[in-house]
Amino acid sequence: MSHPVDVHVGKKIKQMRALRRLSQTDVAQKLNLSFQQIQKYEIGSNRVAASRLYELSKIFGVPTSYFFEGLPDDNAANTNKDLSFQILDAVSAIKDDGVRSRIVTFIEDVAGVTVDRKAS
Repeated sequence: MSHPVDVHVGKKIKQMRALRRLSQTDVAQKLNLSFQQIQKYEIGSNRVAASRLYELSKIFGVPTSYFFEGLPDDNAANTNKDLSFQILDAVSAIKDDGVRSRIVTFIEDVAGVTVDRKAS
């Protein structure tokens, strides 16, 4: 059984990968891994080493602390999905790439941010 922190970190990896509009293969190639390894990270079945989190933070252009943001307190039983994951799941379910892209652009406009999709 996966540790809850590994599952959380995996969700954050998947979230940022999707927001950057990168495939699992894109990320895997940048890390010299297989896309299956990225899948395992994203579902939390494989732990991500600190050095790998550092590399991922550089690829996504986020601080390494990003992957731990939103961890529930030990005393808080949070069974509801975080709202950002609900939004990510909904946007990811849209099959039409053009529609999905317009929705992401809309969200960026409303939030007043521009996401660099060419992060190396």
